[in-house]
Amino acid sequence: MYDVLIIGGGVSGMSCALILGSAQNKPFVTDKKIGIIVHQKASSLQDALFNNAYGISAGKLGSELLEESVDHLNQLYPHIDQISGEKVMKIEGEAGNFTVITNKHTYHTKIVVIGIGAGNPFTIEGLEKFVIPHQKVIPEKNRIQLKNTDHRVAEGIFVTGTLAGWRSQLAIAAGSGAAVATDILTLWNGGIHVQVHDSIKK
Repeated sequence: MYDVLIIGGGVSGMSCALILGSAQNKPFVTDKKIGIIVHQKASSLQDALFNNAYGISAGKLGSELLEESVDHLNQLYPHIDQISGEKVMKIEGEAGNFTVITNKHTYHTKIVVIGIGAGNPFTIEGLEKFVIPHQKVIPEKNRIQLKNTDHRVAEGIFVTGTLAGWRSQLAIAAGSGAAVATDILTLWNGGIHVQVHDSIKK
């Protein structure tokens, strides 16, 4: 049983995983089991070129970022399970006891974070009632989002990035994933607000 399982290995999903991973030494996180299904094949980053993203060198390819983020997570936070080569087909259950069914395996988790893109149709069975037209994309694009309040779709279900209704900008997607991670950390910390920072100060 995972305490949180992130679906999607793009910008927002990986950002969420990195923040959760960096909190590993906090007492309310040490016993938590975290996983991410790093399905990246359909990520919009595959064709992206970055010249306007803060902290990223001009000319950086999105396909490079996808590979580097997997390595980054694995090297710094190997305690997070990375599940590759699987696509989520269905989510069922309720907060504290969700079943996530992929094309290969079945997983159980207390919290689900959905960080896939906003493409239409939405292909994960069990969440259809939350699908609405994307509120920040022109109708001609035919994009969707999951209805949510501050990233919370329902009890125990969070959504990040463009699927949460944000515009498709790397910085926005990364911030969305980080926001969800700190909300989950706050939840684990009994409602006391949490941020996670590293520092060169001793």
